[in-house]
Amino acid sequence: MINEEFKSIEEIITAFPTEQTCLVHLEQLRWNGFVISPFDSNSKVYTCQKNKYRCRNTGKYFNVKTKTLFHNSKIELQKWFIAIWLINFEKRKITTPELSKNLNITQKSAWMMLKNIQGYMRNDKNLQKPVKKKSKKIKVQLTEEIEVVAENDKLQMTEWLNLLKK
Repeated sequence: MINEEFKSIEEIITAFPTEQTCLVHLEQLRWNGFVISPFDSNSKVYTCQKNKYRCRNTGKYFNVKTKTLFHNSKIELQKWFIAIWLINFEKRKITTPELSKNLNITQKSAWMMLKNIQGYMRNDKNLQKPVKKKSKKIKVQLTEEIEVVAENDKLQMTEWLNLLKK
C-alpha cells in the first residue's frame, strides 16, 4: 500500500476509506512498526486508547500526527492525502477555491492546507518545518537526540510525499 501510485482521487478514497486506515498507513510510514516518542527518542512508549501513545520519560501524550504536517489539524487525513496528490499531480497550479471545492472544505482551510504542503515541499532539502514569516527571531534549543528524531520523522514524511509525486 505504501508504494502504490495513485492515478485518481477515487483510488485514494478506495485505498484509505476511513480515518483509521489513514492513521495505520501513516504509522507504518513514520514508525514502521516501532513507535518512537517525538519528545524523547530513548523513552519507552506506552500504547493508550484511541491511537494515542504516552512517552514514559516526558509523560506527554502523542499520536502519529504529532510534529508532522498534520499536527493539530481537524481535517481528515483522507482529505490531506487527496490535497497532497492534487497539488503534486495537477498539470497546472491548483487554486484554493478549486481545492476547497474538491475537498468540500472552506476556502480558508484549503488555503492553510495548500500553504503547509507547499512549505513542506519547499523545505524538502532542508528537512525543516516551514517558519512563519512573522517570527524571524526564533531560538530553539534541542538536544542532539531530539533533533535526530525530528529529522528522521521529517525525512520519512518527505519520502512519503515524494512517493505521492511519482
